[in-house]
Amino acid sequence: MARFGDGLAAGSDLLAAAEQATAQAVETLGGRVPDLLCVFATGPPEEVQEALLRAVQVSAAVSSIGCTAGGVIGGGRGLEDQPAVSVFAAVLPEVRVRSFHLEVMRAEAGAAVVGMPEHEDDEVAVLLADPYSFPADGFVSQANLALPGLPVVGGLASGVRGAGATRLLVDGRVVDRGAVGVLLRGAGVRTIVSQGCRPVGPAMTVTAASGNVVRELAGVPARQRVEQVLSELLPADQALASTGLQLGIAMDEYAEDHDFLVRAILGADPETGGIVVGDLVEVGRTVRLQVRDADAADADLRALLAGYRRDTRDAPAGGALLFSCNGRGEHLFGSAHGGADHDPSLVRAELAALGLAGFFAGGELGPVAGRNHLHGFTASVLAFPC
Repeated sequence: MARFGDGLAAGSDLLAAAEQATAQAVETLGGRVPDLLCVFATGPPEEVQEALLRAVQVSAAVSSIGCTAGGVIGGGRGLEDQPAVSVFAAVLPEVRVRSFHLEVMRAEAGAAVVGMPEHEDDEVAVLLADPYSFPADGFVSQANLALPGLPVVGGLASGVRGAGATRLLVDGRVVDRGAVGVLLRGAGVRTIVSQGCRPVGPAMTVTAASGNVVRELAGVPARQRVEQVLSELLPADQALASTGLQLGIAMDEYAEDHDFLVRAILGADPETGGIVVGDLVEVGRTVRLQVRDADAADADLRALLAGYRRDTRDAPAGGALLFSCNGRGEHLFGSAHGGADHDPSLVRAELAALGLAGFFAGGELGPVAGRNHLHGFTASVLAFPC
C-alpha cells in the first residue's frame, strides 16, 4: 500500500479544484490519514485561502503546510499562470513531524525571527516563506550557524497581486506573513539541488576581493580576465554569456571535482576593474564562469537524479517535493523541452516517485556542499524513500 500520493486540479472554482486534488492525493493511501499534507495554490487571495483550508478539511491530515504561488506542480505536470491547486499527501510512520510559523519581531539589534522549535536531531526543515515579510536569505545564513547540519529545503511563495497577496498554510490555519514549515526526523530523506548551469573557461583563483566585488582573478583585473575568457569561447557560449553570465564559487577548495555555488554576475566596478557578484567572495576561492540554457539545465538535473539512483542502488523514491524557479518552466524550457512540465516530469520519471508536488518559486532553498542557500533558477528536490 502506497504511503505517498499527489493531486493536481485546475479551474476557476478553486474550492472544487482543492477537493479534486486532495481526493487524488489521498486515494492511494488506502484510507489512512496523512501525517503530512502539503498544499500549493494559485489564484485570487480570498479564493486561495479557502482552497488551502478545504484541502486540510477533506484530508483530515495531522500536519499541514502550504502556500500560494505563481504556478503549481503535481504528478508529472506543471501549471503556470492559471488557477490551480496541487496536493502532496504522505503517511510517515515513526517519523516525527513538527510544524512551525516564523515571524519577524523588532529587537534592540534590529529584528529577530521567532517561532522556530528547538532543533532536536531533526533531519530536515521544509520552509515556505513570504518574500515581502520574511528575510529568507538572512535566515538561511543564520541557520547554517545556529542549526548546523540541518538541511533547509523549500521556496519563496508569491501571490497574484504582489505584496500582501501571499497566503501561508500551517496546521489548518492561514497566515499572510512570515514563513511556515515542518521539521522532520526519521524520514530518511535526501536533497537534490540542480542549479542548471554549465561551466565554461578555466578555473581561476580570486587574488583580490572586497565584499561582493571580485577585483582580481589570477592576478589580473577581474573584468579584464573575464573578457579574455569570453573571447576564447565558442560563439554559441558567447551568445549564452551575453544573456546572463554566472560565476560558480567552489565550495571545497580541496575536492577533485568542485561543487560550485552559482551566483549571478551583476555588473562591473569601473573604479577597480572588478566584477560585482550576487554573494560575498573571499580571496583564495576558486571560481569558474558559468552559462545557463535549457540544455544545460536539463543535463544538470538529469545528472543529479542519476546520482541519486546510484546512491540508492536504483531504489525508487516514495514521494518528492519539488521547488522549481519561476524562471524555469515555460520561460526557460519552452515547448521543445517540455515547458512547465520539464522539471516535474523528469523528476517523477527518474525517481519513480509515487507522489510528487510542489510549486514554482520566486527563490529556492536547498543545501549545496552541506550549506543552505537561497538560490535562483534552480530546482530543489526533497526525496522520500518508499
